[in-house]
Amino acid sequence: MSVVKITFPDGNVAEYPKETSIMEIAEKIGPRLAMAALAAKVNGKLVDMSSKISGDSQLQIITGRDKEGLEVIRHSSAHLLAQALTRMYPDIKLTIGPVVEEGFYYDIDSEKTFSTNDFAAIEAEMEKIVKEDLPVYREELSKRDALKLFATNDYKVEMIEAMDDATEKISMYKQGEFFDLCRGPHVPRTSKLKAVKLMKVAGAYWRADSNNKQLQRIYGTAFIEKKDLDAYLKLLEEAEKRDHRKLTQDLNLVYFHEYSPGAPFFLFNGTIIYNELLNFIRSEYQKRGYKEVITPQMYNKKLWETSGHWEHYRSDMFVLDIEGQEFSLKPMNCPSHCLIYNRDVKSYKDLPIRIADFCSLHRNEFSGTLTGMVRVRKFSQDDAHIFCRFDQIEDEVFGVLEFIKYVWNEVFNFKLKYYLSTKPEKSLGTKELWDQAEGILASALKKADIPYEVKPGDGAFYGPKIDIDIEDALGRKWQCPTCQLDFNLPQRFETMYVDNDGKKQYAVMIHRAILGSLERFFGIMTEHFAGKFPLWLSPVQVKLLPIADRHTAYCKDLQAEMHRHGIRVEVDERTESTPKKVRDAQLLQIPLMITIGDKEMENHTLAVRTLDGKVKFGVSKEAFIQKMVSNIRSKSLTFDMD
Repeated sequence: MSVVKITFPDGNVAEYPKETSIMEIAEKIGPRLAMAALAAKVNGKLVDMSSKISGDSQLQIITGRDKEGLEVIRHSSAHLLAQALTRMYPDIKLTIGPVVEEGFYYDIDSEKTFSTNDFAAIEAEMEKIVKEDLPVYREELSKRDALKLFATNDYKVEMIEAMDDATEKISMYKQGEFFDLCRGPHVPRTSKLKAVKLMKVAGAYWRADSNNKQLQRIYGTAFIEKKDLDAYLKLLEEAEKRDHRKLTQDLNLVYFHEYSPGAPFFLFNGTIIYNELLNFIRSEYQKRGYKEVITPQMYNKKLWETSGHWEHYRSDMFVLDIEGQEFSLKPMNCPSHCLIYNRDVKSYKDLPIRIADFCSLHRNEFSGTLTGMVRVRKFSQDDAHIFCRFDQIEDEVFGVLEFIKYVWNEVFNFKLKYYLSTKPEKSLGTKELWDQAEGILASALKKADIPYEVKPGDGAFYGPKIDIDIEDALGRKWQCPTCQLDFNLPQRFETMYVDNDGKKQYAVMIHRAILGSLERFFGIMTEHFAGKFPLWLSPVQVKLLPIADRHTAYCKDLQAEMHRHGIRVEVDERTESTPKKVRDAQLLQIPLMITIGDKEMENHTLAVRTLDGKVKFGVSKEAFIQKMVSNIRSKSLTFDMD
């Protein structure tokens, strides 16, 4: 009997009969492992537990402790949903059901219009399938047999016909009476799917093409254990409370209107916050050698043909016909900054040149993808492009990284995770140039003492980049700041400089954004702080609450004094009770409330209440104003009464 050698992650090696299944190996190791096993990795490839080992291999049993285990659970849960739907609604047609970041979905073609009201019945059928403990197994078919088996489903037929004719076998998975095309892997039995929840219904075009039929997409999520699902649902409840679409409306910050979809109206209070953010970034630009420009909104298509956007990005642009010529609103600033750079001849001594721009951008997003402030059509970025020599790249990147860390981590207290994205399969430039550029980015990260992970092949076609994810108060990840090297646009626009030997050289272009889209940052920040903005950003920093009419004049004088110190303060002159005034101010998330009565007027003191309910009496007016001014200047996230 021939045997194979299996090497496990801990380095142990064991021999098993050839063609032993992975499940049999797990059972021999121990019943607990076999019970926990969801899938396996053989020589780095994810496979089912029923797979057999035919040669010497490295083997890792995947359980719920592994990232891949959750992916397998969610992939299998999509099939669980599909099986329940076909049992309940035999006439539906299944299309695709992939795993996505927070769960899975399945797109279906059905005459019935589904809603969340249908979820309880569907979930009951799913739970029934889980209790049936159906074995899940893989079968392989020829292309011909697959076409016969799925002949009544036009979508599956289209998928099969698109497969390579040279493919020997097409894989499908079966559980009970249900079968579906799939590469897998899947859990060994349906009983492994202990924590599945349907979430929402949306529309989706087949193949993401608006010319095709619109399908119904049912989203769900799944976890290894019920407690993990419960924790996730609790997190969603908290996220709903923090939803910026509601908070920005409740706090009179932002308004949307159907006449301009995807374009926010910043109201009085929202404009204060927006301008404070701009002022903050502008003040940092002065310290860091950036020069701000204001560039046009609309350009002839010739600009975009030069940059390559007309060929690769035209469908995402708003195109206009003006006197028989095609123009577009700009979706990004980089080409216009190349035009500014090229106004005159640059010497190597002139570099680096750092051009910053807050001008509005427009991108033609589908209406169905618009999401409050985080996915819009009209937005602005704290956008900048650095033109430098090759030998200056590391210092410039280091400066960008320090800038990002200061803003996101030190000022706004977000956690950051860094990635180095390297040369993709299709790219411009030589391997030697890419290796050198990637080495420079890696060196800058190391010198900045920043841990990072490598994303092989995830760079832009024009150069490597540093991708940065930020983590908000709820642990959600967002991609906002960026730092990218570009060897492409300088060549297309001939952005050059005269080197010290008198020869012309192409400049290197660094694309960078700190906050990124200001609109998107506004939405993320609102949810991160749950609408309780730090003092320096709050539209109204202090609300003065006179207890009676006779205290209003004193409050007005105090308001004028605070105005002279740059403090944003309002007086609540309404004939309401003090508790009502306090409550209303709290609902508007005003960080500080000052109650003025007879005692405060006599002693020239203040009774100060913070948003979290702490009250301090007998506060010196002068000391309080000085403390506020200091807090605002330092951009502190908290205000300490003591």
